[in-house]
Amino acid sequence: MTNVAETIVEIIQDAGVERVYGLPGDSLNGFTDAIRRSDEVTWQHVRHEEAAAFAAAAESALTGELTVCAGSCGPGNLHLINGLYDANRSRVPVLAIAAHIPTAEIGSTYFQETHPQELFRECSVYSEMVSIPEQLPRVLEIAMRTAVERRGVAVVVVPGEVFLAESAGRRRSTPIRATQSVVVPGEHELGIAAQILNSAKKVTILGGAGTEGAHEQVLRIAEKLKAPIVHAMRGKEFLEYDNPYDVGMTGLLGFASGYRAMESCDALLMLGTDFPYQQFYPSKAQIVQVDVRGEQLGRRTPIDLGLVGDVGDTVEALLPRLDDRRNRRHLDTSLKHYAKARKDLDELADNDRNREPIHPQYVARLVSELASDDAVFIPDVGSPVIWAARYLTMNGRRRLIGSFNHGTMANALPHAIGAQSAFPSRQVVALAGDGGLGMLLGELLTIRQNKLPVKVVVFNNSSLNFVEVEMKAAGFVNFGTQLDNPNFADVANAMGIHGRRVEKPDDLEGALRAAFEHDGPALVDVVTARQELSIPPAISAQQVKGFTLYAIRTIMSGRGDELVDLADTNVFRRLFD
Repeated sequence: MTNVAETIVEIIQDAGVERVYGLPGDSLNGFTDAIRRSDEVTWQHVRHEEAAAFAAAAESALTGELTVCAGSCGPGNLHLINGLYDANRSRVPVLAIAAHIPTAEIGSTYFQETHPQELFRECSVYSEMVSIPEQLPRVLEIAMRTAVERRGVAVVVVPGEVFLAESAGRRRSTPIRATQSVVVPGEHELGIAAQILNSAKKVTILGGAGTEGAHEQVLRIAEKLKAPIVHAMRGKEFLEYDNPYDVGMTGLLGFASGYRAMESCDALLMLGTDFPYQQFYPSKAQIVQVDVRGEQLGRRTPIDLGLVGDVGDTVEALLPRLDDRRNRRHLDTSLKHYAKARKDLDELADNDRNREPIHPQYVARLVSELASDDAVFIPDVGSPVIWAARYLTMNGRRRLIGSFNHGTMANALPHAIGAQSAFPSRQVVALAGDGGLGMLLGELLTIRQNKLPVKVVVFNNSSLNFVEVEMKAAGFVNFGTQLDNPNFADVANAMGIHGRRVEKPDDLEGALRAAFEHDGPALVDVVTARQELSIPPAISAQQVKGFTLYAIRTIMSGRGDELVDLADTNVFRRLFD
């Protein structure tokens, strides 16, 4: 007799799923036991269900395939929610199996009762409960197909006793994998796009995650238009490398050259990006947006033309309609600005004569220099994302993933669990903030237990650093952001993980080399400067006012020593140049 849980395992196995991330629980026992008896699907144990969802999301981001996580009833599957929000907003296909209380008890406020199919609806593209065996496999296959084709999270809720019920049988379907389609706009729309771009004097390209696999096509259209290429954070890994048109990023994580290239253009070509910050879009340019999802068009800024299509396919169709531009003035000016911005940033990443505390820019630069050519970098949300955006060098083989849309703390370590589980021999580097690491500190036990050779580099500034920057910019005195941290290297060593603490810049390179070469998990706890500002490329009058109010209020509160440290930073002086 085949039960429902065994049928679920068979179907996900056919789809290429190799592991399920989760934490066992009584309502989930039928499912975990079916995995135990499977020869193809394994159980990847974590210490918190939130980490299970993050891990599944990271594996899916790297492989492009459907991944699976699971949680027991009530609190168990509720813990999945934050990681599933991240996966759904990052547009990666993840299936969540959410166990439920006994069917007969639903609606009675039974122990651990929730209504998971409703709770998960906002963070998923499909959410449904299986009440009787006859609903499977159809509900499961619909869920998986929806997750794969819409690139999002699908949740299947199963009461504990249904897992153990006899399967109603099934006619075996083709394995559920993503389909490949050619999606291009119509001839009329392509003609209008060409007319806008050909008539513009200065064109800038803004590329995002949708440029994955279209590196060659984007460079060809940039050459034809003599257009500088600005990339959003999720476009960095796909556009930055081998790119003579690259002028960096814009937005809160970017720097001046990307902002100026967009603000000075009279036509902006948006390729596969949902860049969210309205204040960084050009104020006067015509805008052509290309996205495979029509609902994205014009969502962030008014546009003059929206094209529904895959970036690579659309650019191929558009190229023959474009004039070969000869005037390079806009491109050359943008590249000159980028060279200056890059020089200024690189100067901030120098050792600075063994100065303490260590500049976080120096940490990120060394990580980039010492990491392998195909490393996977995963920064925590907050200041580690900024240092990753500015100092990690992409080459077409390296990957950069994170919580770039959902923006949650504590993503680096659990994301690294999924990345390393899928690619056990590939170097995976988690750039953890001390606040993020502390939030899911127990997942260090996961990487040790599962023998995952994750390398964790901790930016330890004893604060919620990016929150402090936001407070300063808004004119608030820093409050509630101090962190009283342990020596994270000692914690790691106590867990059986190679740990090293670094307080002097001259010791950093050796510590990182030792960690990267260590055959197993390793953690480097780097004490970094707390008063290191990471501000956007365009500083508004409101932000200058905010920093001024912050300075006055800090002095009045008797904490003027903070300003002494802050005033010594190059970035702070830039505010008042």
